[in-house]
Amino acid sequence: MNFDNKNISIIEQRFMIQKLQQELKLRKYSNQTINLYSSIIERYLRSGATPKDFLLTRSDKSRSTMRAYYFAMKFYSEKVLGKRFNEDLPLVKKDKKLPMVLNKDEVHKMIDVTYNLKHKLVLMFLYYAGLRLDEARNIKWTDLDFDRGIIHVKIAKGGRERVVFLHQRLQDTLKVYGIKTEGLIFSSQFRNKIYNSRTIQQIVKNAAKEVGINKNVTPHTLRHSFATHLLEAGADIKYIQKLLGHKDIRTTQLYTHVANKDLTKLAELL
Repeated sequence: MNFDNKNISIIEQRFMIQKLQQELKLRKYSNQTINLYSSIIERYLRSGATPKDFLLTRSDKSRSTMRAYYFAMKFYSEKVLGKRFNEDLPLVKKDKKLPMVLNKDEVHKMIDVTYNLKHKLVLMFLYYAGLRLDEARNIKWTDLDFDRGIIHVKIAKGGRERVVFLHQRLQDTLKVYGIKTEGLIFSSQFRNKIYNSRTIQQIVKNAAKEVGINKNVTPHTLRHSFATHLLEAGADIKYIQKLLGHKDIRTTQLYTHVANKDLTKLAELL
């Protein structure tokens, strides 16, 4: 299937990008994916190339980049243009890399050295609730139920809402921070807007650097650590799957490769 974009005007390009973004939002894609797909399709529309030729210009990029370009093109074709995407392109499977995990002591030190209370809470929501970056950014006071000790994660990947426990340490810190009845928990001082993703990334990196962790620590590292520590403590992997909001249990099973509970037992046999 070829969809011609050689003679598309700038106005038409903008219209198609807007339509693409609408379709992505309707399907609850994350802001990160919306921005990525929009950028890719904008480049495609400007290129005047066929889908296959456009993808070939990115053939020297990483596997994950190629996959992003392919799926952006496929979504644009099928959901925006309403045409089947039949390009016979080799799509290499994404490498299954093991997640990087911190030990409990490292995580606790990162939280302890962070004196800014709002920044401390960011770290605690990422670790004690296992939230993704965007989930932490969008968490509201009304999502917390202190009586039942739960967090209702409503802005979640794939639109899959879930409930996670509200850890006692998180509750205690929230009370010191000052509990409110409405609004976002994390907002910038400038016009009370939602926290920037880069701000949260920097909070994590600063905390890791402060305690001398020489690893590429990201917000997702704390989520990985949350899952791994629960698994090492004996939690059922099916419960961990629900807490993380994974659709497929195989995604959660990746943590069995980094948990050291069984590895320690094997070592004791020698």
